[in-house]
Amino acid sequence: MEFNVLSFVQLIGGLALFIYGMITMGKGLERAAGSKLEKTLERMTGNVFKALLMGLVVTMVIQSSSATTVMVVGFVNAGIMTLKQSVGVILGANIGTTITAQILRLDNGGGSGNLVMDLLKPSNLAYLVVLAGVIIMMLAKKRRTRDIADIFTGFGVLFIGMSVMEGSVAPLADLPQFAALFAAISNPVIGVLVGTGVTAIIQSSSASVGILQALSTTGVVSWSAAIPIILGQNIGTCITAFLSSLGGSKNARRTAMVHFYFNLIGSILFLVIIYAIEFTVGFPFWDLPIDKGGIANFHTLFNVVCTVLFLPFTGLLVKLATWSVPSGEVQEDPLAKLEPRFLTTPSLALEQAQRCIAEMGDAAKQNFHFAVDPLFSSTIAPDEDQFRERESFLDRAEVEIGRYLTNIHNIRSVDQRRQAAEMMHSLSDFEKIGDYAQNIFSRMEELQQAGLSFSPSARRELHTMCDAVGEALDLTVEGYVTRSVSVARVVEPLEEVVDMLKERLKTRHIERLSNNECTMQTGIPFLDIVHDLEKISDHCSNIAIYTIQLVEGAEEFNTHAYAKQAYKSTPQFADKLRFYQQKYMLQTGVQSDNT
Repeated sequence: MEFNVLSFVQLIGGLALFIYGMITMGKGLERAAGSKLEKTLERMTGNVFKALLMGLVVTMVIQSSSATTVMVVGFVNAGIMTLKQSVGVILGANIGTTITAQILRLDNGGGSGNLVMDLLKPSNLAYLVVLAGVIIMMLAKKRRTRDIADIFTGFGVLFIGMSVMEGSVAPLADLPQFAALFAAISNPVIGVLVGTGVTAIIQSSSASVGILQALSTTGVVSWSAAIPIILGQNIGTCITAFLSSLGGSKNARRTAMVHFYFNLIGSILFLVIIYAIEFTVGFPFWDLPIDKGGIANFHTLFNVVCTVLFLPFTGLLVKLATWSVPSGEVQEDPLAKLEPRFLTTPSLALEQAQRCIAEMGDAAKQNFHFAVDPLFSSTIAPDEDQFRERESFLDRAEVEIGRYLTNIHNIRSVDQRRQAAEMMHSLSDFEKIGDYAQNIFSRMEELQQAGLSFSPSARRELHTMCDAVGEALDLTVEGYVTRSVSVARVVEPLEEVVDMLKERLKTRHIERLSNNECTMQTGIPFLDIVHDLEKISDHCSNIAIYTIQLVEGAEEFNTHAYAKQAYKSTPQFADKLRFYQQKYMLQTGVQSDNT
């Protein structure tokens, strides 16, 4: 029996089965654990030991340190976990990833002659487990039951893939070239490079360790060859986090660097210590064949020892990562919070979308003040680039947040569906506020370029209306961010007063035009600005009502029905309306009929 093209095809196919089984089992375990898995990981990172434990447990569940590290990169990129908090999770993930190799060692090959005992061997039991998984899948009607079927199927396919790989490489034991190859790999530098390269290509240290365990069944792989390969495999697994962090925030890239430095420094320390001992004292097993158990144990030993060594020096890892990815002058994109990794966890995804919409509210507020403040001062126009940048952000945010919300998977609870619907409404209104602020900004620029200004009375009245709209916008954003019904309720009576101000200002300005106190050159822009201010107030009212309806559990979002029926007839509304009439209407020199 010789190693030929068919053997190589079987090796590749076995590896494919192995990776597929590992991913399927991990996804099944992750879904079975529920969306609380990532939420718990997010909340249990205040203490480095808790973070380490959570990283270990989560990685054991999803069978991939790369997946856990990518998840952590996502948390850091989204701003819901700090770089310092991520270190403990990464240390724990490196220990948790060794569980796959320990599971694979359970199958030592050979037969006992006892049918029952042979059936219980993982490589044989795997076929029965796959059968059970397929049966469950065929009969399953619920998502949770299908997740269990994936766990069974993935576990079985994992061992079947391992068995196929072992069978395909068996002829290599008789090839002198194969033995010579591993003799060359005994060179630590070559061994580390081989381990790093293979793992980087397949992006899974568990899979590359599995390949090494399969090759060890030939009896040709020695301890001296396996040790540097295993160290290289731990370095190569960092490639997934690196790729995941590309395009992310600087702290996301720093998180990937923490993972890299942990494995790189740990591998260097192990190489120096192991080869120092070998050259001075010597290991009696150094040139002996290593088996699957030896590979699994050394893999575990490396990660456990490195974790214990680095625990007191987590700050050093953070400093190294910060030094490697220095702070630049480029401002972080607020929409980086829309992490695609969170789309399968609705609670996290909705939380991030809500934070981004809050950023829209802040941008709309800034642009509003940028637009109206120069109307009442002799200063030059504000930096147009900053204004345009925020306006561009508002336009882009409406599209990207809307797309993100529609792509969230597995929204099952009624509250989450209502939250998503509220966000779709609110983000549109915040974008519209930005549009009307842009209109005001353009009119302000035209007036300044023409050297025109409003009359003192027109300026005073317009200032009053801008103050009222500014307060409405402040209350709207505060109510949205804090989900405060008491704050949001104040917006609607203030919006009523803004409507009164609009009519009053229009009437007075037309009188000024008739008396030639103002010209048409300033008259038209004045009325246009009043119109834009009133529209901003309308959209503030919409957002406030959405906030109230969301918190109070309304079945659907209907601003008109709410404004006319649910609140305007209450004594609280009348009190607030009277308060704002006295605050703003009297400043225009007239008291409303409703006062």
